[in-house]
Amino acid sequence: MNLADNLEDLRARFEDALKNSAGASSLDAVRVAFLGRSGEVTAVRRSIGKLPPAERPAAGQRINEAVEQMERALNEAQANAQALEVGASLSQRIDVTFPSIKPQQGSIHPMKRVMHDVCAYFERHGFAVVVGPEIEPDYYNFDALNIPPDHPAREGFDSFFLTPNLLLRPHTSPMQIRTMQQHRPPVAVVVPGTCYRRDAVDARHLFQFNQCEGLLIDEGVHMGHLKGMLTGMCREIFGSEQQVRFRPSYFPFTEPSAEVDTTCPLCRGAGGECRMCGGSGWIELGGAGMVHPNVLRNVEYDPDVYSGWAFGFGVERMALVRYDVDDIRRFFENDHAFLEQLA
Repeated sequence: MNLADNLEDLRARFEDALKNSAGASSLDAVRVAFLGRSGEVTAVRRSIGKLPPAERPAAGQRINEAVEQMERALNEAQANAQALEVGASLSQRIDVTFPSIKPQQGSIHPMKRVMHDVCAYFERHGFAVVVGPEIEPDYYNFDALNIPPDHPAREGFDSFFLTPNLLLRPHTSPMQIRTMQQHRPPVAVVVPGTCYRRDAVDARHLFQFNQCEGLLIDEGVHMGHLKGMLTGMCREIFGSEQQVRFRPSYFPFTEPSAEVDTTCPLCRGAGGECRMCGGSGWIELGGAGMVHPNVLRNVEYDPDVYSGWAFGFGVERMALVRYDVDDIRRFFENDHAFLEQLA
């Protein structure tokens, strides 16, 4: 079969393929089969090399003319197919009275909501909200807070050290020192932020958690002020029926010190075999107490003139109680159904 017959046969099969194609995808398959880099036109072009040199220019011209005709026919078929698809879509009727799909709305994460409400409570009582760096030197994390290098309390923090002197803060207390260094009394601040400790993850512990820290320094401040503020905050966050207790404790940066607990949301204070509270009936929210005189001296406050209190509460612990959740990990598993229930 000579070149002319080959081209005629190629055009005939190409036209049949266009007629049998329905839609843009099938037309694209025809383009690839005939006009693609490995298509049938390429095979015909390669056959020119078998012709005598004098016949090759004319053969190339005939092939180019055939290709141009095929491309015009393909473009026309594609335009017709597109017009049909557009017409079909425009012919579809939309019932504007049919109820629409309710759009999904985002919400503030439960952790952020609790942190916001705690800060709002203290702001209404004249406290300022301050934030600070999550990477702090030893001095702000421990030394200035009356925890010297050889103090056994440092082991309890089990911190993430980045260098021998820098670490991810295990509490938001460094902002107490930074704030008191920058301002003279009276000082009243609340500090929300993320903290890090090398804790084993379980129903009540995370290695990354959120904390809200509070600090009040002025003349004549005493433990009764602390109990009144924290009790009022807990009643506002958890409701008036939630019980709160203060247990004597020890912290190097406060004296006297107390642990603040509230009734377990899972067993409602019954204890027993409750896995959340360990049978005690109480959930620890955090520590509190009167600012140690050494801490005041470290920021050049006179402890004979000024006194103050401080506290640090775990936001996740507060969220457990507020939302009646039995496992702290639920807040960070990104389960949309769970988070929507709390929204």
